[in-house]
Amino acid sequence: MKHIPLIKPYITAEVKDKVLEVLDSGHLTEGPVTHELEAAFKNYVDCAHAIAVTSCTTGLELALRALGAGPGDEVIVPDYTYPATAAVVNIVGSTSVIVDVDRDTMLIGYDALENAITKKTKAIIPVSIFGNPLNYERLNLIKNKYKVKIIEDAACSIGATFQNKKVGTFADISVFSLHPRKFITTGEGGLITTCNDEWARWMNSYKHFGMGETTSRAETRFERIGTNYKLSNLQSAIGVVQMRSIEALLAKRRELAANYVRLLKDCPSVKIPGTTDQGEHSYQSFCVFIKSRDEVIKKMKEKGVETQIGTYSLHMHQAFNDNPNCRIVGEMKGSRCAFEHCLTLPLYHEMTEREQQYVVEQLIKLVVS
Repeated sequence: MKHIPLIKPYITAEVKDKVLEVLDSGHLTEGPVTHELEAAFKNYVDCAHAIAVTSCTTGLELALRALGAGPGDEVIVPDYTYPATAAVVNIVGSTSVIVDVDRDTMLIGYDALENAITKKTKAIIPVSIFGNPLNYERLNLIKNKYKVKIIEDAACSIGATFQNKKVGTFADISVFSLHPRKFITTGEGGLITTCNDEWARWMNSYKHFGMGETTSRAETRFERIGTNYKLSNLQSAIGVVQMRSIEALLAKRRELAANYVRLLKDCPSVKIPGTTDQGEHSYQSFCVFIKSRDEVIKKMKEKGVETQIGTYSLHMHQAFNDNPNCRIVGEMKGSRCAFEHCLTLPLYHEMTEREQQYVVEQLIKLVVS
């Protein structure tokens, strides 16, 4: 039976050689290769600082701590997102305020966001979901009006742009994921970007057990309580090599996405989500809206095609709806719709047009039957 996976990490011979080089060096923890990855990402995004960490989740936690978020503060997050976006708010002791998303784009609802702001609001964590950039003009108006900070959960948005500028430069702090489902990966890992020198120094210290800047172990001074969120040289080796091909990888993803759009354009039973005006999608995931989503996932699997839900509606889960440190605002109609109808189709670098045609043929048979 034909098998078309949801994703395949882009692992070349050059990647394997770089990993072996690190293994042979004996320097496996964070070091020069991790710093090489940080430099490559900083230059690509065109920001002042890029900080490698163990995951997007720990990166979001670091960002909140750098801004001083803690007990008594509120942080607004969208309902339709992976649970980590809201969980980190509770981890630092703050209250997560959960609001609805737009039905067309699945991005945070800007009106819902603004209506949820109170005097306790410390920050907003909007999600540029699946690689669709946010409307940063609207977010900046809200930020300036209410004097709040923006931490972007940009887990899926490496390479996305708004007004021809890379995601990672608009928010006060942006955090990206390097999980294997992302097209730039380190197995597990994350990258934080910011243009604020003070926050960058604080986050670098915190992820190194609270160390101050030093040139030798004998001179090390611990300035604060911290922890270990370092990304190893071994993991970074994969990302360093992939970053060399990022433009080609992005171009191929956008080409594959355009193929899907073309193949699906005459099927009214399949709706393609909207992209932010003046934004360019990075297509970490290619999603569609359909009816009977769960049944379609099951039937597609029988045909050898791996598909998946988009993500989760937090208000539907006990961790958030039965939590005194969470406040759910609104009816979540957009989020519920996204959860019930969003389907993720296979997308990976080596995917062929014939494979895409097969995926679409099977999908159309199911949604029009």
